[in-house]
Amino acid sequence: MKLYHIGFSQSDLGLDAPQTVLLSGEPERSQYIAHTYLQNVKLLSEYRGLHSYLGNLPNGRPILIATSGMGASSLSIVVNELVKVGIKQFIRVGTCGSIQPSVKVGSLVVSQAALCRQGAALDIAPVEYPAVGDPYLTVALVETARRLEIDCHLGITASVDTFYEGQERTESSANPHLQPWLKEITATYRHLNILNYEMEAGTLFKMAGVYGFAAACVCGVVAQRTETENIIIADKDQTVERAIKVAVETLVNLV
Repeated sequence: MKLYHIGFSQSDLGLDAPQTVLLSGEPERSQYIAHTYLQNVKLLSEYRGLHSYLGNLPNGRPILIATSGMGASSLSIVVNELVKVGIKQFIRVGTCGSIQPSVKVGSLVVSQAALCRQGAALDIAPVEYPAVGDPYLTVALVETARRLEIDCHLGITASVDTFYEGQERTESSANPHLQPWLKEITATYRHLNILNYEMEAGTLFKMAGVYGFAAACVCGVVAQRTETENIIIADKDQTVERAIKVAVETLVNLV
């Protein structure tokens, strides 16, 4: 039976079913990864804009490309159902905003752990439950980036629920009035040596611990929050390409 949100079932994955997925928030990115990097591509579903593709890496390894949507709540539903169809290894390929001057636009951040400020995660585990990436998969991503000579930073990510208020955006937001506890939150995180903001990794990591799968996250830096609130659109495509390349090459070479 097809699962309600992702729109496909375990039987749709065939006899040589994949156990690994590359997760992207954007359906367009999922489509691009599938048609650029995979062989024998098969569209599984476009339901609700959660595009999913089945295919093979250049080494023949079967893999799933799936769309998680924006934010942790959507991701939690998709991940839950992907576990039901047999996925045991998740790599999120996304974008993020740097909050450290040394983490430049165009570079990558591999999240070793997350400060998880997300409501969805509270339904899965207590607030104090650690949000940590799989160490082997995380190190493999970093080693691949270094081998490809791509600027990459390993560290802690702030995973929050909202793009505007939660990331202390006021100039670009329709609501310039932050709650008091959010004022100067970015500076606080900077002093805690947190590298970046994004909106999914914390919940993904907590789900990995609770459900028993391996998870990692690599994000391209598309905003430098020490300088501006804005996304640097001109650099986005190339930056995302680097993150995709690192994720794919990591899986191709993973034993």
